[in-house]
Amino acid sequence: MQAPNDLRYYMTEMSEEESSVRSETGEGKTFYRIQFREEGQQFSASFPEPDLAAGNVVMVDTDHGLEPAEIVGRPSLTGCRGQVSRATFEISRLASDEEREKYSHLAEHEARAFSICRGLIEKHELSMQLVRVERFFNGSKMVFYFTADNRVDFRALVKDLVQEFRTRVEMRQVGVRHETKMIGGIGTCGRELCCSSFIKKFDSVSIKMAKEQDLPLNPAKISGVCNRLLCCLTYEYDTYKKQRKGMPRPGKRIVINNEHFRVKRQNPLQETILVENESGEEITLPRDQWKQYRHQKRKTTGRDRKKKKDRGNS
Repeated sequence: MQAPNDLRYYMTEMSEEESSVRSETGEGKTFYRIQFREEGQQFSASFPEPDLAAGNVVMVDTDHGLEPAEIVGRPSLTGCRGQVSRATFEISRLASDEEREKYSHLAEHEARAFSICRGLIEKHELSMQLVRVERFFNGSKMVFYFTADNRVDFRALVKDLVQEFRTRVEMRQVGVRHETKMIGGIGTCGRELCCSSFIKKFDSVSIKMAKEQDLPLNPAKISGVCNRLLCCLTYEYDTYKKQRKGMPRPGKRIVINNEHFRVKRQNPLQETILVENESGEEITLPRDQWKQYRHQKRKTTGRDRKKKKDRGNS
């Protein structure tokens, strides 16, 4: 399932240089960190003026019109040397006094809508769990995010919500990962969850990634608070896969300088392998030694000769 098209589902871009940079058109831009809701995900936004201060409320261009956001500070924007840094959003202007006043009550309206919707869900006895309510600043639409094990017939619920709020209503079902992304939390590493802090979309995660990194295959160790495989399993997977390329696999018998060994374990980050010699002694071989290996030829047994003969007669 793709991430909902929501203000919080954009990734903040970071780099090592702060403040002003040049855009592709040559126009000077200052980059800021903004936040659409208190304790919500932070994003990068550009604005020609360099004097916006933390706490300023600004109007930001989004795919459904202007939305208010608060300046959190100055970010650093990602980009390699020689590449143009880009912000996720563009700031249109400072918010007026009336817009700031309206913005200050937006969270209250969403909390009230959440409470009303939850009551209506109980009234209609629907098997769904409400996660979040978001109201467009111009009042043209309200989005209700929910989770459910199966498809839900919420037509009667939508009718009641439209009568209550007199605006367009959209019910959007999300998965457990997106639910965790919106609610937020602290991971096993002690830091804010990656999904709620910077991840833009979810990549496919498989148990193969944990195996490639020699991680314990205990579900409690490699699962996040959403009870799905940790998103961070994808971060170093390609590096481990690249480092293992060309290394003899565990269980293989190899020959180095006429000495016979059995590979017991690979250490990709150190580029070493743990082997066992013919005497049963374990030895760690660095790259400059094991890269000269060759596979030990398997001794042909009577059973192997019989199988080969049978294949030739068939």
